[in-house]
Amino acid sequence: MAQDVLPDAIMQLGFGFWGSKTLLSAVELGLFTELAQGPLSLEEAQARLGLHERGARDFLDALTALGMLERNDGRYANTPATALYLDRAKPTYIGGILEMSSARLFRFWANLTEGLKTGRPQNEAKAGDDLFAVLYSDPTRLEQFLSAMTGLSLGTARAIAEKFPWEKYPSFVDIGAAQGGLSVVLAHAHKHLKGAGADLAVVGPIFEKYVASHGLQDRLRFAPLDFFKEPLPTADVILMGHILHDWDLATKKMLIGKAYDALPPGGAFIVFEALIDDERRSNAFGLLMSLNMLIETHGGFDYTGADCSGWLREAGFASTQVVHLTGVDSMVIGIK
Repeated sequence: MAQDVLPDAIMQLGFGFWGSKTLLSAVELGLFTELAQGPLSLEEAQARLGLHERGARDFLDALTALGMLERNDGRYANTPATALYLDRAKPTYIGGILEMSSARLFRFWANLTEGLKTGRPQNEAKAGDDLFAVLYSDPTRLEQFLSAMTGLSLGTARAIAEKFPWEKYPSFVDIGAAQGGLSVVLAHAHKHLKGAGADLAVVGPIFEKYVASHGLQDRLRFAPLDFFKEPLPTADVILMGHILHDWDLATKKMLIGKAYDALPPGGAFIVFEALIDDERRSNAFGLLMSLNMLIETHGGFDYTGADCSGWLREAGFASTQVVHLTGVDSMVIGIK
C-alpha cells in the first residue's frame, strides 16, 4: 500500500513556498525586464543582476524548471507569459502586485496559524497601522500599485466586455475603479458607452491621466466617492470588482443595497471576484484568497457564486446569473 500511495503531492505543496519565493525574488531583481532586451548567458545575467556565483546557476535553472524561463544553448530567455506580464516596460506588467507580495504578504502569511486561531489580521494592523491609509497617503506609490492592479485585471476586463450584453445599456459606473483599466477596456470595446470610475478622491488624478492617455476623456469621467458615507453614482450598470471580499457580511450586504438603490428598473449589477466554486472543491485560488482576507482584513472573506446570488436576491434583484470570465474569475449579474 505504501508503494502505491506516494507523498509527492504533499511534499510539493508543503515546500511550495520555495518556488514562490524564487519567482518573487526574480521579479524584485528585475530579471524578466533584463531578459526583455534579449537572452543572457549565466555570466551576463549574474553581472546584470549583481548575483553571487554560488547561487546564480541554481536560481536561473530553478526558474527554468518552474516554467518561468526558457534556456537554449546556455542562454536564458523569457517565456511568452513572463515576457508579457513581468517586463516592467509593458502596460501588461503585473509584477507590482508580486513585488508587494514579496515585501509584505510573504512574511505575513508566516503567521497564518495565529490568524486561524485568533481570527485577527496578521498584517500592519498588528502594529496599529492601516495598509490602505499608508498606501493612499503616497501618490507615487499609489499610482504604482494601481498600475499593477490594471495589468493584473486586463484579461478579466476584456472578458466582461465580451460576455455581458452591453448593447442593451448606455452607461456604467465602476465602483473602486482604481486607475481605470476596466472603464477603458469597456469604452474601447463598446463605442456607445459612457461611464464613470468611482473611487476615493486621491485616485482622481491617476484615473484621469490614464483615461486621457487613451483619448477617452470625453466618454469617461471620475466620480469621487467614499462608499461608506455617500450613495453610489447612478448608471444603467454598476460594477464592483474585488471589492466585496474586503468586508464582513453586513458590509457586503450594505454595499449591495446601495447598488440596488442606485440602479434604474432593469439596471444591472455586476460583481466579479475569484469566486469560490459552489462545491468549494476546485477553485483553490479563491479559497486561498479568502485566507488572504483573513491575513489582510478585519472581517473580509471570499464567497461562492451561490452566496452572492442569494445576497443579491435578498436585496431585491429580480434575477441573477453566474458567468465564468477567465482563469479563476467569474461574475455575478443581478438585474433589478
